[in-house]
Amino acid sequence: MNYFVTGGTGFIGRHLVEELLKREGTIYMLVREGSRGKVDALAQRLRAAEGRIVVVPGDLSKPGLGAEGFEEQIDHLFHLAAVYDVEADEESAVRANVDGTRHVIEFANAHEVGRFHHTSSIAVAGSYKGVFQEDMFDEGQKLPHHYHRTKYESEQLVRQGVQTQTLVFRPGIVVGHSETGEMDKVDGPYYFFKLIQKLRNAVPQWLPLAGPEGGQTNIVPVDFVARAMDHIAHLPDADLPGDTFHLVNPDPMSVGGAINAFAKAAHAPQFAMRIDPHLTNAIPAPVRAGVMALPTVKRIRNQLLRDVGIPPDAMLNRDFNCHFDARDTMRALEGTAIAVPPLDTYAPKLWDYWERNLDPDLFRDRSLTTAIRDKRVLITGASSGIGRETAIRLGEAGGTVLLVSRTREKLEEVARQVEEAGGTAHVHPADLSDLEDIERLAREVLEEHGGVDVLINNAGRSIRRSVARSYERFHDYERTMQLNYFGALKLILAFLPGMRERKSGHVINVSSIGAQTNTPRFSAYVASKSALDAFTRCAAPECLADNVKFTTVYMPLVSTPMIAPTDIYKAFPTLTPAEAAQMLCDSMVDRPKKKASRLGNFGELLYTLSPATVDIILHQAYALFPDSSASKKKKDAAPEISAPEKEEEMSTEAVAMAYLLRGVHF
Repeated sequence: MNYFVTGGTGFIGRHLVEELLKREGTIYMLVREGSRGKVDALAQRLRAAEGRIVVVPGDLSKPGLGAEGFEEQIDHLFHLAAVYDVEADEESAVRANVDGTRHVIEFANAHEVGRFHHTSSIAVAGSYKGVFQEDMFDEGQKLPHHYHRTKYESEQLVRQGVQTQTLVFRPGIVVGHSETGEMDKVDGPYYFFKLIQKLRNAVPQWLPLAGPEGGQTNIVPVDFVARAMDHIAHLPDADLPGDTFHLVNPDPMSVGGAINAFAKAAHAPQFAMRIDPHLTNAIPAPVRAGVMALPTVKRIRNQLLRDVGIPPDAMLNRDFNCHFDARDTMRALEGTAIAVPPLDTYAPKLWDYWERNLDPDLFRDRSLTTAIRDKRVLITGASSGIGRETAIRLGEAGGTVLLVSRTREKLEEVARQVEEAGGTAHVHPADLSDLEDIERLAREVLEEHGGVDVLINNAGRSIRRSVARSYERFHDYERTMQLNYFGALKLILAFLPGMRERKSGHVINVSSIGAQTNTPRFSAYVASKSALDAFTRCAAPECLADNVKFTTVYMPLVSTPMIAPTDIYKAFPTLTPAEAAQMLCDSMVDRPKKKASRLGNFGELLYTLSPATVDIILHQAYALFPDSSASKKKKDAAPEISAPEKEEEMSTEAVAMAYLLRGVHF
């Protein structure tokens, strides 16, 4: 038995070759001259005996495949070579899928092959509505994307041009191996994996979400496709129930159901409430199409999709309006163990393989060294805590760091540590609660360094005091606003013009989880942080075309000397200064709009859904966690950072709430 295979080193192809090797015969594989190594590697991996796999030099783009001199008799020709990537341009797809198929047909007819096996796709159904049977093809269906069109046209060429017995296989959306999870590239449902990962990292797994139900999708593992093709291809004529076979899941899932299966495998939140597509379909199709075609709407939609790693074109291949009948396929496989396993039985394997091997972040340069190369990074509050740890990390990455805080001696010590780590440090003492001193600092930095590329507004003042004890302490609000808002704003306004002129810059504002959760007793502190947050939300769109990014880091509670005297904080989830510094370093690498903890995101989401419920919960926290002894004292002046003294003993309810919050956070 002689086999001839195009696309034999591709994803489906190599699994089919593995099945063919279980039979007797020689497998001839069409390979471009520069790809011989792939065949050798495949033969070695499959432990193929010498002579079982034979390379046929050629090219799909050439008439007759450019396989001059090939004279062997071919019993079975499997045509699998094609472009399956929805991100591929139309010209490439036509060249491979249509022109390539035409050349394979020329080759097959010239060599009088026994059977011609064409790998098509359920994409040929396009936007067809209803039941799409295996014997259906040209039903006047719309083909919304060039992938659909090229697969349709290639199958049409086969049906009209092949001069021997022909079997057509239409696989569903092919994913990785059901036993190993192995997959070649990000495609199909894998485009949604990044969104699932982001949700997992943002909110607790148990949090129910709302999302679209979507239409039907049809997912099949590659091992099922390869085994089914091999079995059906070798059936005697009398046992063939037809000539076209839908290699699909006879019990398909909705898009929402499939995403939930992968979310469960990823230990991510699931869409407990899925929106029926009939709700959106209530808007007339011409109206929907007209709105989505508007340039601004299209740009917003595409940006939203790209933000979660989904190519816009992938949405056109996400689901189908029809149900794929597979009765002939099921009859052909009757009596065998070849069947599509339920998605939830192998989704964990697919997820694990993707996260270990295909996650795009694995191939992105995420080094801090690259992110800050040739950049001047100014850090306020750099003499201790988060600022000091961040400065040292930047020094280890070889960065140039401008250190700002009030005390020169402390800054010089940090500068020494930065330089010992391998970086360059410059000391700039300044009182950031004094607007005139900030102006002096800005002039000094601009004259000595020419500007700032990354500004980290880290310095801040925290006061924990209830409103009831603040009636006569308006100066608490003035002081926090002076440093946390006006001080940071003054620096932004000083260095932003240079960033915009250079078309490059990054402002990182260290905010607080309190700005997301509206924590009682922190009204002065949270208000000042929220003011800075509001400013950056308004300024960021103005600077978008200038490539200046704004990042707000909603910092969770950090274990620093500031909170050490407060016993109740010992039960709360906290970060070390090193972990907090890592959040800032990650922000310099990724330049996200927002960086926050799960607890903060959960609080923000809960307030959006039910602000009254949040008030009840936080009122309980207000009652359980009293004012500190320090906050009860009436003083004319307060330290820059108000460190609470010994708290009253925690009640059982307070401990329980603290550990509940710890569970949400982690």
